[in-house]
Amino acid sequence: MGFFGLQKFAFGQIEVSDKAGYGPLRSDPNGILNLPEGFRYKIISRQGSRMSDGFYLPGSADGMATFSYGSKTVVVRNHELSPGDMKKSAFGPANEMLKNLDKSLIYDFGKGEKIGVGGTTNLVFDEPTMTVEQEFLSLVGTHRNCAGGPTPWGSWITCEETSARADGTLEQDHGYNFEVAATTKAGVQLPVPLKAMGRFTHEAVAVDPVTHTVYQTEDAGDGMFYRFIPDKRGNLSKGRLQALKIRDWPSCDTRNWAHLKTKPFPIGTPTAVDWIDLEDINAPESDLRLRGFDSGAARFARGEGAWFGNDELYFACTNGGKKNNGQIFRYKPDRKDQSGPGTLELFIESEDADILEHGDNLTVAPWGDVIVCEDKGSTPKVVGVTPSGELYHLALNVGYEAEFAGVCISPSGRTMFVNIQGP
Repeated sequence: MGFFGLQKFAFGQIEVSDKAGYGPLRSDPNGILNLPEGFRYKIISRQGSRMSDGFYLPGSADGMATFSYGSKTVVVRNHELSPGDMKKSAFGPANEMLKNLDKSLIYDFGKGEKIGVGGTTNLVFDEPTMTVEQEFLSLVGTHRNCAGGPTPWGSWITCEETSARADGTLEQDHGYNFEVAATTKAGVQLPVPLKAMGRFTHEAVAVDPVTHTVYQTEDAGDGMFYRFIPDKRGNLSKGRLQALKIRDWPSCDTRNWAHLKTKPFPIGTPTAVDWIDLEDINAPESDLRLRGFDSGAARFARGEGAWFGNDELYFACTNGGKKNNGQIFRYKPDRKDQSGPGTLELFIESEDADILEHGDNLTVAPWGDVIVCEDKGSTPKVVGVTPSGELYHLALNVGYEAEFAGVCISPSGRTMFVNIQGP
C-alpha cells in the first residue's frame, strides 16, 4: 500500500499566511491520515496490485517526483528493495512474471539467486478526477533505490543506497545513479549506471535548473555532500565530481553530535564553502567519503532528501544534531560562476522530536515551504517549514508503523503525493 494523493478543496492559489501551516490536524475517521481541515486524501496505489503492464506493483516505495506530460501528471517512483526480496517484487509471489521480461533489462540478475528487484515505476495520473490511468515498471535490477531527483530535461535520477560490489553471486557493482525517462509509454528501460557521478551510498540528487550542476547526498553517518558538473548540459555520463568543504574549516564535522565534543557548526549562519575535486570516484574500497574528509571535505550525518527551491537547495541529515533528531541545511550556489563556491547554512536543527524527528525525503512547494517526510516507525509526520524557519504539521500517519517517503507536488501545485512505505 502506501501511495496517496492529497488535495486542498479550494483549488485557487495557495498562500502562506502569517501563521505557518493550515491549522490543527483533525482525527481521521478511517484511522490512516490526520490532516488539517479542508484537506482530503485518497489511496491511489497499493503494493502487490496488478499494473497496466501485467507486472505487480513492487513494495517499499520511496523517493518520487512529478512531471507534466500534456494534460497528465507522470509520477516516477523508487522502490527500495534489496536483492532477492521476491515477495515485494514486480514478478509475483512465485516469480511467475519473471519469464515475461528480457533478462538483459535486469541490471543485476544475481545469478538467479539474488535477483535485483529494486528500481522504479511510472504512474500516469489524471489530476481533475484523482485517478490513475497507467502504472508500469520502468527500471529493474538495481538495489535499494531510495531517493533521487528530477532533472530540468524531464527525467528522474534514481539512486542506489548501497555500495555493494560484484561477488560470487552479484554480477554488477552497485552504488550508482541511473536515469529514467518520465514517459507515459509503458516499458522497462535499459539500466545504464552513471559512473561519472561516483560510486557511494547514494541517497538523493538535486539539479540546479540554471547551471545543471547536480548536487548529491550520501546516506552514511560520516557522509559527504557532493556536486557533479557535467561536461555537457543534460548529459550525466561525463563530468567532474567534487565534495563540499567549509572554507577556513577543513574537515569540518557538521553533525553536532553531543558525544563527539567537537566545535559545533553554527545554526542560522551562512558560511562560505569551497569545492574539492575527487579522484578514484568508483571507489573499489567504498572509501570515497573517508578520503574526501581527509582531504578537507565536510562531514554530514546521513544526508538524505534534497530539492531545489527558489535559487537555493535544501537537504536533510536524518540524525544530525546534538539530540540526533535531524538537521536541514540550506545551500545557495554562486550563480555568477558555475564553479563558484556558494554558502551553506544549518537552517534547522531539531531540539524537539514532537516537532520534527528524522527528516528524510523532502520537496520544496511552489509557494516556498519545505515539505519533509519523517523516517520513524511510530506515527511519523509530514512537516512543513516556511522560508523563515517556522515549522508546522501537514499530516500524521496514525494507521501504520511505517515511514513517510517520496513527498512531491504536482506541477499545478494542487496535489501532494506521498508514500507510506511499509504496508
